[in-house]
Amino acid sequence: MKFQVNRDVFADAVTWVARTIPNRPAIPALAGLKINVLDEGTISLGSRDSDVSSHIDIEGDVIEAGEILVNGKLLAELVRVLPYAPITFSLVDNQVEIECGSSHISMKTMAMEDYSQLPPMPERIGQIDGHQWQEAVSQVSVAASNDDTLPMLVSICIEIEGSSMSLMATDRYRLAIRDLEWTPEDENISQRIMVRASRLLDVAKNIGSEGEIEVFLGVQGQSRLIGFSAGGRQNTIQLIDGDYPQVRSLFPENVNGYATVNRGEFNDVLRRSRLLVEKNAAVRLSFSEGELLVEAGQGDRAQISDALGAELDGDDISLAFNPAFLVEGIGVMNEDYVRLSFTQKDKPVVLNEQNDDGEVSQDFRLLLMPIRTFGSN
Repeated sequence: MKFQVNRDVFADAVTWVARTIPNRPAIPALAGLKINVLDEGTISLGSRDSDVSSHIDIEGDVIEAGEILVNGKLLAELVRVLPYAPITFSLVDNQVEIECGSSHISMKTMAMEDYSQLPPMPERIGQIDGHQWQEAVSQVSVAASNDDTLPMLVSICIEIEGSSMSLMATDRYRLAIRDLEWTPEDENISQRIMVRASRLLDVAKNIGSEGEIEVFLGVQGQSRLIGFSAGGRQNTIQLIDGDYPQVRSLFPENVNGYATVNRGEFNDVLRRSRLLVEKNAAVRLSFSEGELLVEAGQGDRAQISDALGAELDGDDISLAFNPAFLVEGIGVMNEDYVRLSFTQKDKPVVLNEQNDDGEVSQDFRLLLMPIRTFGSN
């Protein structure tokens, strides 16, 4: 095996593929990055973990075809510090010889026997705007659980009905839903699948948000996979088995009132308050006409009381929340204002984005369960 390739192109490709390699691989082979050099001038790079894979093809000057497996994270570190000159790779016995400008590096190859093939992409089912997709996954993933013992709660449910797609996640204390449009291959498509939230978020960030992203779905071997492709980069993620609960009914059909606050000001106040409460302690929100009073801390600990402007439609109300849930929720919103809609003080509250013109978006909705506090009114 021998080839020559542009240094920047190769460094970008290796760095991207190496992101899939686990920090603590279950088996040594999973630390590897596979390089497959084809006669027609294509250099294929790939990596995998137990449930996710990455693949990219780049062009180069192929002198001799072949394939090798090398330590992916080490290779990514090395190519980032090579001189800005063409890179020549050659396989000599079990050593990879890397020449770039005045630099010469030797790397040992890894055994291919324990490295299973990367899964092929399943069937293409449509495409979606990259910016909207990345935004939607980022918004919904904040409500997913981190408890690996509950596979359903660490998942994002993707619900597809024709050209409409919804992403939803819940950890039992909050529920996020994002609705968006996409372009399916089949207008009659109907799917409801579950994907690990952390995997979906990593892939959405890594594949980029420019242009259109192709979406793939199907069965490959023993695995049900969802795949994404954009700009020559391809990812697959193994789906999680099971039926996601019908969570839409948790959103109240009617509300008794709502309050609107500036998102930036609200976020600043919450971040200050969060410094003064213990983990899982509450921050108290008291809404009255023209004002939101935010209070945190109790007993001998430091306390804070912060007031900011708010528009209230309905009766005065006091609510208490986990401040981390509020910060994470409004942190993935984009408009200047947040609307909080409520029924009763001990019932879930729904957060929506609102723009300067007073228009409330229903595309992204976040439901939060209040915390009951002693002596709350």
